[in-house]
Amino acid sequence: MIYEDYYIFTPGPVKMSEEILKIGAQQTPYFRNSAFSDVTYACENGMLEMVNAPQGSKAIFLAASGTAGMESAVMNLLSKDDNALVVNGGGFGARFVDICATHAIPHTDFKVSNTNLADIETLAPSENYSALVVNAHETSIGHLYDLDAMGAYAKKNDLLYIVDAISMLVTDPLDMQQSNIDVVIASSQKGLALPPGLTMVILAPSAIAKIKDIDSLYFNYKNYLTNGERGQSPYTPAVTIMLQLEARLAQIKQRGGVAQSIANAKEIAQYFRANIKSLPVKEYTPFMPNAMTTLTPTDGRSAMDVVNALEENYKVMVCPNGGPEREIVFRISHMGEMTKAYTDVLIDAMHDYYGVARN
Repeated sequence: MIYEDYYIFTPGPVKMSEEILKIGAQQTPYFRNSAFSDVTYACENGMLEMVNAPQGSKAIFLAASGTAGMESAVMNLLSKDDNALVVNGGGFGARFVDICATHAIPHTDFKVSNTNLADIETLAPSENYSALVVNAHETSIGHLYDLDAMGAYAKKNDLLYIVDAISMLVTDPLDMQQSNIDVVIASSQKGLALPPGLTMVILAPSAIAKIKDIDSLYFNYKNYLTNGERGQSPYTPAVTIMLQLEARLAQIKQRGGVAQSIANAKEIAQYFRANIKSLPVKEYTPFMPNAMTTLTPTDGRSAMDVVNALEENYKVMVCPNGGPEREIVFRISHMGEMTKAYTDVLIDAMHDYYGVARN
C-alpha cells in the first residue's frame, strides 16, 4: 500500500487511531434506516456539544471536501444584497475571496499579515458590512486568528460571523457562544483524525434564519435541514466516515473531552518546538496554533529540499507549501493520534538531516 510504513506529519490527512482504522475496514452498511439515523443524531449532538453551539443549532453533513463546506456556506447564507468582509491571510483566505467572487457576492478582500486580528476593530476597513468570513487557522502559513476579538467585532457591528475551523477543531479552543460565531465549518481529515470526505457545517439559529432559496440541488441547506429532522441526508452520505465520526466523538469524550484533546495537542506542539531549537530553522509566525508548526530554513536551504529529504531518506512526511511560500515554508502537523514517541521520529530525523546532535 502507498506510504503505509511512513510516518505522517501532514496537516490532513493526519495519523488515525487503530480503533478508527478498524471501523474503516468493515463493510459499509445500508443507511436508509433508523439505525443509521441514530448515528447521524449522535454525530450531530456530539459536534454541537464540542463547539458549544447555541441551543437550537443544527449540523449539516456533506459528503464532500472542506472547500465544499466553505462554498456552500457562502451560497446559502450570502446574496448580492450582502457585503462580506473576507479575511485573506493566505491561500485559504484567498479561496474564500474566490468563492465570493464566483457567486457574485459583494465583498472586500481584507488582506492581513503579522496580526492575529486581536486589533480588528482598528484594522478593518470602515465600510458597512453584513458578514465577517474567516479561516480561523490560515493553514497555508500556520497562522491562528483571535476568534473572540473578531466575534466581539462581528457582534458590535451586527455581522453574520462565518468561521472555517477545519484545521483547528479538536486541537485549539473554539466556543461558538463565547465567540459569537454563527457558522462553523469543520472537516473530517484534520483534528478529528478521520479519512477525508466528510464536511460538517454547524449553524446557529441566527444563521438558520438567514438561509436563502438558492439555485443548487446538492448544496441546498433547506433540504439538508428537512432531511436532518429524520436523521438522514438528501443524498448518499459518507456512511463509513459517519460511523468513524460517531466512534471518534465517543473516543474524545472517553479520553477526557475536547479540552483534554486540546491540552494533548498543545503539549505535543510545545515538545516539538522545544526540541528543534538547535536546528537552523525558525518559526514562520508568532501566532501558531497547537494544530501545527510552520518553519522556515535559516541556512539557505529550500523548504522543498527539507520536505523531500525527510520523505526520501527517513520515510517521514511533512507538508510543503505552495505559491510564493513554496521555497521558504514547510509545515508539521500535531493533529490526530500524536504522541511524544511518534514525534521523536521526526525530531531525530531532522537532527540527523542537519547533522546536529540532539540535546
